[in-house]
Amino acid sequence: AASPPSPLWALPEELLLLICSYLDAQALGRLAQVCRRLRFLSSRDLLWRRIARGCLNSGFTQLGTDLAAGIPVKERVKVSQNWRHGRCRRETVLKWKCKQVASFSSFLMPWMELDGEYLYLSQAENIQAYHLCAEGTGLQRHPQAIFSGHQEDVCRFVLVNSHIVSGGGDGSIVLHKMHGSYSVKFSAHEQEVNCVDFQGGLIVSGSRDRTAKVWSLSTGRVGQCLHTVQTEDRVWSIAISPLLSSFVTGTACCGHTSPLRIWDLESGQLLTCLGTDFHRGAGVLDVFYETPSLLLSCGYDTYIRYWDIRTSTRKCVQEWEEPHDSALYCIRSDKNHMIASGSSYYGVVRLWDKRQTRCLQSFHLSSPTSSPVYCLRFSTTHLYAALASALHVLDFTA
Repeated sequence: AASPPSPLWALPEELLLLICSYLDAQALGRLAQVCRRLRFLSSRDLLWRRIARGCLNSGFTQLGTDLAAGIPVKERVKVSQNWRHGRCRRETVLKWKCKQVASFSSFLMPWMELDGEYLYLSQAENIQAYHLCAEGTGLQRHPQAIFSGHQEDVCRFVLVNSHIVSGGGDGSIVLHKMHGSYSVKFSAHEQEVNCVDFQGGLIVSGSRDRTAKVWSLSTGRVGQCLHTVQTEDRVWSIAISPLLSSFVTGTACCGHTSPLRIWDLESGQLLTCLGTDFHRGAGVLDVFYETPSLLLSCGYDTYIRYWDIRTSTRKCVQEWEEPHDSALYCIRSDKNHMIASGSSYYGVVRLWDKRQTRCLQSFHLSSPTSSPVYCLRFSTTHLYAALASALHVLDFTA
């Protein structure tokens, strides 16, 4: 009698992987229930990577770069479904006293950055480093480090290459080495430094004094101003291009000039203006480079705009309107399909899928009182939002 045919899973592993590469997430899940070998095989990152690139916030950029290496891709795809459907646990992890101000100012607006196991948060004139708990949701009660140097509140700061660069209401810029006592402070602007960025040994800063400046950090020239750009408008946001060749400024749009302008980093000369249909007062409060040619912006006119400077500088390639007519204070993307935005009323955080025209999910974090979301950051599992008096976290592993 002829011997029975060998089961499919007896094939060499490379052939099985090739066959399984045509399966979707549901089919791979069912395949994992067949036997131990197929359960192990169907969990391989190689099979889930293609699926993950089409998911929200799975750690892969448009170009396929993995930003969350070390976390199983299959688990990220599972958590991605929670982001899409808004399934999360909410918690207030920090509270602080809120000062009252009579009008808009860049003071008293907490800013933050995520760096591995730490969250850095500005509170008044200090930046505090909090260790994230093992579960990823909460923070240790007391900060592990405090970085000082400003005489007035920190407006914004960035983390780059184990350094913290901050701009303050005192018009100064402070540079700290995160794992040491080294720090440098220098006077930068006549009024508060609303925004800073730091790349390639250069700092760019923007101020209410209607200038943007480029600063050197090379040996022997630390704190030397290389260029002063007359923006003729208050600068609310700034970002250096990933190519380190230019930087973008987002201004208050109080005149007739576009609030989004790109400047040459080496010469300080204007390269181009983005957009032609901004209304007066449509100031740009946050900008974010995804790639050297793809840029996101948001601000007072309630729109998120997506710019591709390879195709056009006159008109954005996509735009999304905040449905409740609120100014948008901050924006972030996973550099693929997902955008997260923070609005000016009731601590509203919204998630957007670039492939759709309407908001995907929204979360009200400060109801019944109203507070803007001044800053938000997220990992593949958690989103952190800084409001006027508290830090909120959304845990999407729940």
